[in-house]
Amino acid sequence: MKFRIPRTKTSPTGEETYWAAQEGPSDPKAALENHFRLNPAGQEMHLFAWNHPKGLRPLSKMEFLKRMITATKAAGLTDFKGHSLRIGGTLEYLLRGVPFDVVKSMGRWSSEAFTLYLRQHAMILAPYIQSTPVLEPFTRYTMPPVR
Repeated sequence: MKFRIPRTKTSPTGEETYWAAQEGPSDPKAALENHFRLNPAGQEMHLFAWNHPKGLRPLSKMEFLKRMITATKAAGLTDFKGHSLRIGGTLEYLLRGVPFDVVKSMGRWSSEAFTLYLRQHAMILAPYIQSTPVLEPFTRYTMPPVR
């Protein structure tokens, strides 16, 4: 599926974004259908409008983060930050075996700076530090250079 985002941090004129159905709880199709069920809005409303006590409103970044922090605390998770979802999504795809360069393209990253986050995750590092690394072609992206 494809939809247009009218404005992003790196593209003030907007861009198209794509997603595909997934197995399990991270399925974006099921999440979007649930959103529409909970927040029914007409064609004229924002894609991510939500039910505010005073009526439907576009979901702002601030409101989204407030809701995510509330949900993560209720689930017993702590230290949620704005980039937690990007990093979590990256880890999800990498652990599913999606090639690193494809994940990088999906995340619209132009630099390698985000690899700093990946080095902190044992499940990503484990395949690289075995006696016979199973993901040798991707080591150059995820491991720091030897100095």
